[in-house]
Amino acid sequence: MLRFRLLWLLVFCSALSSSKARRAPFVMRISCGARQNVHTPPTNTLWYKDFAYTGGVPTNATVKSSVSPPLKTLRYFPLSEGPENCYNINRVPKGHYSVRIFFGLVAQANFDYEPLFDVSVEGTQIYSLQSGWSNQDDQAFAEALVFLTDNTVSLCFHSTGHGDPAILAIEILQVDDKAYYSSQQWGQGTIFRTATRLSCGTGKSKFDVDYSGDHWGGDRFWKAIPTFGQNSDRPRSTESRIKQASISPNFYPEALYRSALVSTDNQPDLTYAIDVEPNGNYSIWLHFAEIDSSVTKVGQRVFNILINGDVVFEDVDIIKMSGGRYTALVLNTTVAINGRTLTITLHPKEGHAIVNAIEVFEVIIAEPKTLPDEVRALRALKKTLGLPLRLGWNGDPCVPQQHPWSGADCQLDSTSGKWVIDGLGLDNQGLRGFLPGDISSLRHLHSINLSGNSIRGLIPFSLGTIASLEKLDLSYNFFNGSIPESLGQLTSLQILNLNGNSLSGRVPDALEGRLLHGASFNFTDNAGLCGIHGLPTCGHHLSAGAKVGIALGALLSLLLTGICLLCWWKRRQNILRAQQLTARDAPYAKARTHVTHDIQMTRHNNQGHARTAAETGPILLS
Repeated sequence: MLRFRLLWLLVFCSALSSSKARRAPFVMRISCGARQNVHTPPTNTLWYKDFAYTGGVPTNATVKSSVSPPLKTLRYFPLSEGPENCYNINRVPKGHYSVRIFFGLVAQANFDYEPLFDVSVEGTQIYSLQSGWSNQDDQAFAEALVFLTDNTVSLCFHSTGHGDPAILAIEILQVDDKAYYSSQQWGQGTIFRTATRLSCGTGKSKFDVDYSGDHWGGDRFWKAIPTFGQNSDRPRSTESRIKQASISPNFYPEALYRSALVSTDNQPDLTYAIDVEPNGNYSIWLHFAEIDSSVTKVGQRVFNILINGDVVFEDVDIIKMSGGRYTALVLNTTVAINGRTLTITLHPKEGHAIVNAIEVFEVIIAEPKTLPDEVRALRALKKTLGLPLRLGWNGDPCVPQQHPWSGADCQLDSTSGKWVIDGLGLDNQGLRGFLPGDISSLRHLHSINLSGNSIRGLIPFSLGTIASLEKLDLSYNFFNGSIPESLGQLTSLQILNLNGNSLSGRVPDALEGRLLHGASFNFTDNAGLCGIHGLPTCGHHLSAGAKVGIALGALLSLLLTGICLLCWWKRRQNILRAQQLTARDAPYAKARTHVTHDIQMTRHNNQGHARTAAETGPILLS
């Protein structure tokens, strides 16, 4: 019985594990500029509309690349809306993803035919469009493998002055967490940007889905390359089943290994070269399967693999290393490239060289992001100051480093490992609104220059909590009220320009003391300020508490005066009412007055006899 229960538990756990393994990966596809969801042939693929993800302008699209999805709209981002524009997508589960962005052309007159711009994912620049991209299938999109750790993904497009960025579609496809594990550089802080992905030999360019590949592979695009050079090689193909192809974690499609290029006697070496970014690291994945019917055993095909002339794999024997014919073999290496060319050479030692597919990724170290509190503070500034659209302020303020926000100076904080804002330079930018107290969250600021704008309201008391502040220039705005006492607590403050505003009251004594330590302050052109050299002398100065007390006392006096006036009015009304009643009853009152007077006179005349009668009268009680 116990054995049966253990067996049942083993079967249940195996089924649970198998069910988890078969779980479909997270997939999100966005048709940019679409007003409703779209299904595209031939696979009836669902593309979601992009409402509420970003700004920009939706319009019709021209699609020239044969690998781009057949969508009719795109979204472009005019420079007038800022140099940085982003898609910010929430509710993306944490994990490892293949992120792909397709570019398009605006189908309208008077537009630059082929815009050139930069692309960043999660704050790290991964791609710069080059002239001629619209005529190259593998350049019509940018693709990268990236770890998403906070349930969001940010995709940004940075203008370089060559037309308005135009985005046709976005794909976010989950892959295995261990996909393309290669070396110590691999991990959450690393991004693999696809430089090229080739299917060698016969056939057409295809996606994984065209190969009926596993969905956990990320639906990669394989560009068909029939030859590395004229008469330098010959194609090979087979219809036989290939073993060990679609296995975890990379899940390569089996059909990928059914074609190959083989070197010839005239050209023994197989050589492939691509242009790359200089001074970068590249992860190279080479795919092999022995599909040549003339090679049947170990030792018949042996070759070395060289990268830019250096041997990285020696004595490669596919049958020996894979375990047999028609069996997939994948070799990987990561190399540093100094120049602008990466050359892969397969040099045969026995027989001819062969290769089925090639993948090359640029290894990019992910940029550290800006501290979240400081990003929120800048976004609050953007809202309350009415920041002009032309400044943008979208995405991350400090990264990619090639495209920081205009007016925000950044510094890498050694303690947190994050970027922080150490300067704001937004002078003469047409800013309006008011300065929010949230500015104190920018606690690493050394300099603030907001001069020459139209900012109104009070100077926030919280400015006095930015201990590192050395320069504060709020001149020529419309600030009113008094200068906060907290500014006197800024012991590092050396320059303070508050001139040209509508400030009033006494300049804090602590600021006057700072002048003795070599600080430079300017309070001129504020008609209501007083109390410091160069300004009018202040009268009796009351503290803020005293002012509040006086105000409360005055309010109480007004209240008591109102109550007294009300009581006096009611009393006056009662007196007037009584007089009216008296006037109406005057004749009766006069008659009664005469009778009373007669009785009183009578009593007065008989007063002497009254006592005698009382004394001699009859006894009424016995």
